[in-house]
Amino acid sequence: MKTLALAACLLGLAAPAFAAAPDEAALAREIYAELVEIDTSDSVGDNTAAARAMAKRLRDAGFPEADLQLLVPHERKGNLVARYRGTGKRKPLLLLAHLDVVEARREDWSIDPFEFLEKDGYYYGRGTADDKAMASIFVANLIRLKREGYLPDRDLILALTSDEEGGDWNGVDFLVKQHRDLIDAAYGLNEGGRGQIKDGRKLANTVGTSEKVYLSFTLEAKNPGGHSSVPRKDNAIYELAAALGRLSAYQFPARLTDTTRLYFERLAASQPAELAASLRGAAKTPPDPAALAKLSEIPIYASTLRTTCVATRLEGGHADNALPQTARANVNCRMHPSDPPDWVRERLVEAVADPRVTVTPKGSAHPSPESPIHPELFPAVETLTEAMWPGVPVLPTMGTGATDSLYLRGAGIPMYGVSGIFGDVDDGRAHGRDERVLVQSYHEGREFLYRLVKALSN
Repeated sequence: MKTLALAACLLGLAAPAFAAAPDEAALAREIYAELVEIDTSDSVGDNTAAARAMAKRLRDAGFPEADLQLLVPHERKGNLVARYRGTGKRKPLLLLAHLDVVEARREDWSIDPFEFLEKDGYYYGRGTADDKAMASIFVANLIRLKREGYLPDRDLILALTSDEEGGDWNGVDFLVKQHRDLIDAAYGLNEGGRGQIKDGRKLANTVGTSEKVYLSFTLEAKNPGGHSSVPRKDNAIYELAAALGRLSAYQFPARLTDTTRLYFERLAASQPAELAASLRGAAKTPPDPAALAKLSEIPIYASTLRTTCVATRLEGGHADNALPQTARANVNCRMHPSDPPDWVRERLVEAVADPRVTVTPKGSAHPSPESPIHPELFPAVETLTEAMWPGVPVLPTMGTGATDSLYLRGAGIPMYGVSGIFGDVDDGRAHGRDERVLVQSYHEGREFLYRLVKALSN
């Protein structure tokens, strides 16, 4: 009987129809619009206002006050932790989304960035993609589960946080250090994975299991300077420029992980023959050097394979008629999870090859160990993906950027980037002008995450 019941449950979760009741879609859209229209940017926005608004939504839906924790380390940097009570048979599942957004100026956009707009099949507004889609979906889906009287076998913890995009009051770091008990979970779901569309065709549904580690270095050359009418060969700007030229030609060694090896293997099935051969060759143990060399010519794969460091800012000199006393560059590194910061600095010193140019880390890196290919999560994602988008593969990925998952992974809580929200790979507007999400993709992602959370808690 248990086997029959489980089969019936999985068949129900994999049912092909997408749409929930119309009022469920309307509620999610309403919450989405409310969040987008609350400015939560670092300089002038109010994350606390957004957290309070979501607490009210959950309170009005019947969540007890004791299960809604508003945690405010700074007046504009509030965080909400809400708990949906289950039977407690298993350790909780964490649902994480950040409420803060990147700055957006009206003069840079064709529309008001903080006015939610539905147009031409898209939802527009700052944060529609990053990360208020997932925040609104999690809130709407918990309310939906509450209305249904659903009883999970584990608590579901929702954390809506601040300063993921930058600022001095990062919510996840704050929660890990000061309120670990409120968010402690077996594992969690966060941004960092999405569905990929190319030329109108769904290519893959990705699950982020790891990400590269962010750290910038300052490269600096100094000189006594002097009058510009008497130039010398020792010139701080020239020394720095030559060092950067050498750095631009340097390539860190390639490294594969369980995630990137499986990513290349699965991606190969959907690629042209020549690229597919290179992907499969790179996934071998040991990797084929010729395949690594070919993939290294393609920026996205080169970044997936290794640590990358690139000059992003440059300054030098102090007057138009004086020899420069200082020349300085910022070099931003996205480090492979297995490459320690000190080792990366040593490689930069080798690449620069000039003792007159110093290499100094700016702050410290936050280690982000890889989350394992989870034996419960991945089969559930694959089953639901096949049901909703037949033939679309599920690809584990290592993010080349960074999310707040790094704080939780570092604290021993595995995190997975998964949303089921598909977007055009050639039209990524997060952090940019006229940010938007496909209306259909938002609601498909809402249904996908609803079914996934039930699959992981039943």
